[in-house]
Amino acid sequence: MDLDAVRTFVAVADAGQFQEAASALAITQQAVSKRIAALEKDLEVRLFARTARGARLTIDGQAFLPHARELLRVERRADASVRPGRRALRVDVHSRRTAPSVALQDFYRAHPGVDLDVVTLLDADVDAATEAVAAGTIDATFHAVTHRLPDGVVAARVIDERHQLLVGPRHPLAAAGSVTPAGLAGHPIWMPGMAAGTEWSDYYDQLAAAFGLTIDRVGPVFGPEALLAEIADSADLATLVGERSRYLWPDSYDLRRIPVRDPAPVYPMSLIRREANPHPTLAQLTDYLMARRGSPGSPVWLPDWA
Repeated sequence: MDLDAVRTFVAVADAGQFQEAASALAITQQAVSKRIAALEKDLEVRLFARTARGARLTIDGQAFLPHARELLRVERRADASVRPGRRALRVDVHSRRTAPSVALQDFYRAHPGVDLDVVTLLDADVDAATEAVAAGTIDATFHAVTHRLPDGVVAARVIDERHQLLVGPRHPLAAAGSVTPAGLAGHPIWMPGMAAGTEWSDYYDQLAAAFGLTIDRVGPVFGPEALLAEIADSADLATLVGERSRYLWPDSYDLRRIPVRDPAPVYPMSLIRREANPHPTLAQLTDYLMARRGSPGSPVWLPDWA
């Protein structure tokens, strides 16, 4: 589809007259008429009814207008996505349910004028995400940093995420106001699909070893909705979720989010970026997150690489 013709269609729809649209686009009225005729031929419908007062959208024109506006918006975004100095800051949050996504949304609310492109490299561990940063595919990513980063790539620890135990109404700990890590020994914690060798796998290995926990990774991953349904229906299954993670479930599930304390396990996440990245919003984001991180408080438990 000819985007110049689409742009001309939107201009006529907004102006209500071919001549005014021509002036706005800095082309002749004849050129406007040719573009509209070509677009109508391409779509096999009439988009305007010509009247003595100008041009009025037909029913088909009214139906096409919001999609035409969206096409032009996508064109502008596609151009800005790669044009130097114009594209949005591209940040990987890994999952839109977890603390990095919440923190990035808070940043946007505090700075609504910034242009962000939020992406999710769902299968990427810290090494794969760091490679994407080094290659310039993304500007930054949130991950736990367990080892030395490549030259030119730096990290700032910006999130200390505490845990909550998620259980159903029949679980023995369902009525607890809080639980201790040691108190979870003997209660299976179900975290299916956690890939071995990742930074989160290493974190939970250390957590389990420190407090004698049983973390079950068996089973295929059918998504968070299926996980929540299984926990709601179980009298013994539980899982661990981040304090700021976002999960929704039907009221009938009656799930409970119970803080884990004394000590509170903390999952430390860093914002990883190229040291030489000049994007102004990246420095603004780093400063914002560092100012909000504060102290994890005490007592806390951290993995040995934190």
